[in-house]
Amino acid sequence: MQTRLVEYFLALHRERHFGRAAAACHVSQPTLSAGIATLEGQLGKRLIVRDRKYAGLTPEGEAILPWAQQIVAATEALGQAAGTARGPLKGELRLGAIPASMPATGILVEAIRSHAAELNVQLRALTSRQIERDLAAFELDAGVTYLDFESPAHALSIPLYTERSILVSARDGITVPETPEWPDLAGLPLCLLHQGMQNRRILDARVAAFGLALRPTVTADSYIALLAIIRQGHLCTVMPDSHITLLEGLSWARLTPLPETSEPNRIGIIVSDRAPMSPLAQTVLAVARSLRLPAPYRPA
Repeated sequence: MQTRLVEYFLALHRERHFGRAAAACHVSQPTLSAGIATLEGQLGKRLIVRDRKYAGLTPEGEAILPWAQQIVAATEALGQAAGTARGPLKGELRLGAIPASMPATGILVEAIRSHAAELNVQLRALTSRQIERDLAAFELDAGVTYLDFESPAHALSIPLYTERSILVSARDGITVPETPEWPDLAGLPLCLLHQGMQNRRILDARVAAFGLALRPTVTADSYIALLAIIRQGHLCTVMPDSHITLLEGLSWARLTPLPETSEPNRIGIIVSDRAPMSPLAQTVLAVARSLRLPAPYRPA
């Protein structure tokens, strides 16, 4: 069985469209279709539901999916292991990071590049649940995410730092308390991340501990969007203090710390807990163990 045929199958499952899958594999659509038909012939089972276009996987396709993912991942790791026996690590490192961690990813990526200069790094902004799912599906090599709230399963982790929350508003906009408490958030006009984002779920849980609920006027999936909204002066938001480095010099922004909590949010690197571990995952863990983030990041 050719690994390339399995790659065609996985690309079609991921893209859910023959044309896009073919483009992702850098082949023509007829070549991809013929390759998947060959794979089906070798296995003696239909893997794809076809109705003039892609319509999902058959039960047999679903059954082989995790094995197909392992085959391709193992083949890639095999090549990396052979290549690093007498030379530097090469290839592409796929790194997923939650939006809350994005300011720290610049430091992390630079440290990875210093450790393995010939690696290409593909950084993707994902939710914590997407990171956990994509690690399990061999679609990521490592992730940067929360370690304690909804702890990731089947993962090895290295803590990087802890975060504190800050209230961000426009200086010439709405009035906010000088020293806000967590219950105060329930009475403020807010724009926040949506509930699919773990930072928002952590925030909701903290306010719920006081018997209150947050009802934001606007929700978004990025802090850039939240900043663009609050700059208009009518709403405020809650962000991690790691974003202070990116907010420096914004004269319109007012940053107000929220109280410390007994359980600070730890953010760190995770990789799948598998043996043998891929050279890419080993590299990320090695970098994470030695990485010391500067202020305002606080050690985990």
